[in-house]
Amino acid sequence: MKKSKLIYIILSAMVLISLIIWFFFASPTTSFSIQETCDKTQVEEEVKQLFNIRNKAILTKDLEAIDYIYDKNSKYGNWAYEHELKKMKYLYNWSEKQGVKFIDIAPMVLVRKIKGSDEHCSVNLICSTEYKYVYENNSDNINMFRIGTAHSLNLIKKNGIWIISKEWYTDPFADSLNLENIKASDIKNHIITQSSRDFSTLNERRNSALSYADKYCGIAADEENGFKYNRKYGDYNPLGGDCANFASQILHEGGKFKKTSSWNFDSKGGSRAWLNANAFKDYMIGSGRASLIAYGNYDKVYKASYKLLPGDFVAYEKKGKVVHVSVVTGADSKGYSLVNCHNTDRYRVPWDLGWSDKKIKFWLVRVHY
Repeated sequence: MKKSKLIYIILSAMVLISLIIWFFFASPTTSFSIQETCDKTQVEEEVKQLFNIRNKAILTKDLEAIDYIYDKNSKYGNWAYEHELKKMKYLYNWSEKQGVKFIDIAPMVLVRKIKGSDEHCSVNLICSTEYKYVYENNSDNINMFRIGTAHSLNLIKKNGIWIISKEWYTDPFADSLNLENIKASDIKNHIITQSSRDFSTLNERRNSALSYADKYCGIAADEENGFKYNRKYGDYNPLGGDCANFASQILHEGGKFKKTSSWNFDSKGGSRAWLNANAFKDYMIGSGRASLIAYGNYDKVYKASYKLLPGDFVAYEKKGKVVHVSVVTGADSKGYSLVNCHNTDRYRVPWDLGWSDKKIKFWLVRVHY
């Protein structure tokens, strides 16, 4: 055999061996991937338990109860733990301001994806959390709201259990962790002396807007609606927020307001007045389709909030610009207005929950159906 032919055979064999090694040990499609060795059923059950532990801690006002479920030795795990403490304290403060007591907090966790090994894994999930509360002078009437959130978790196994080393989600309370600045006692005395409100005489267009708002409020909606938005209008959360898009849908699809040249959505997308919270507020008031009920910080407008009707909306101003809008969908047993919205999905949530901070200003807006 010629020397050159022998060299060619040896080189060909080496290439073939390299391809075999790559296929079995590097190819992402191989069934021997070391990235998929975790017990997904066990991880899913333990994640659900972690969410139950956090919510039970809120009910019992036991801050130490969540101490062991975070990896506080890591930077991101400690951040997640400290933020959860702030959120719990905020809910305590809000309930004191409101004169209410939470009697149940039930998370419905739907795991979408789990990936990892026996020691480290990542989890993507959605969670619809149902809160039940009663007023301290009216414990027979139970009120309910739901908040829907999408979570990305990193977990590590410690002493045989999974704990959180990193967590990301759109926090519904991120803009109001300083409620202690509000004169809670004065507000509480006013709220608990109110009574329920009757919405039985709402016109057909308002009722239709209400039905649409309840059906398409995403992760917070009734389970039968599939936790989805109306696909016809897309999802603008990744592009900065979907709240105005949803409010516009409610008024158009539900409330039967006709599109205009400046307030419009078509196959190319939505106009600025349709998609942007500040522009939506300006358009509705400027066009005469809506008018202002009250404007100012919480202390100034909370009494006027009892004038809001289902189908009206609340705009939330931060640093001089409206950054969010919610549509009114009802009232609780003390007549306190409730709202639905996107971004962090909300179903019949007290209108200021997550926003009651002195630095936030509110636009309470009547929509003319």
